[in-house]
Amino acid sequence: MKRIIFSLIIGLTSITAFAQSTSEAPIQNISTDSSVVYRLFSTKNAYNFIKLNTRNGQMSQVQWGTENKYRFETTLSDITRVNKDEEKNGRFFLYPTTNIYNFILLDQIDGKAWQVQWSIEEKDRMVIRIN
Repeated sequence: MKRIIFSLIIGLTSITAFAQSTSEAPIQNISTDSSVVYRLFSTKNAYNFIKLNTRNGQMSQVQWGTENKYRFETTLSDITRVNKDEEKNGRFFLYPTTNIYNFILLDQIDGKAWQVQWSIEEKDRMVIRIN
């Protein structure tokens, strides 16, 4: 009986120790090289990424798949967030949030921020300035 209780305690402790929390922001493994123009940011959806133009803040949603009908790239925002003479590689960066559909776009030079929401449905995609 003691062995069963001991095994049960060890088993439950192991399960608790290896449980994952979903309330933490996802970690994006991005190099610190600021000389690149484009970066891909993963979402928590295995098939979708956000492609960011780090010079001007333009973004698109990229979906991959094993069949042609599931592969596409669609515009999230074609608005240039800075004047042409203010563009600089690495100026913009995306930060994930705890919501799987939302990111924060940050202008790392002047500090302006936008909420970016991707979606499979076009009507649910948006980029809104955070004041």
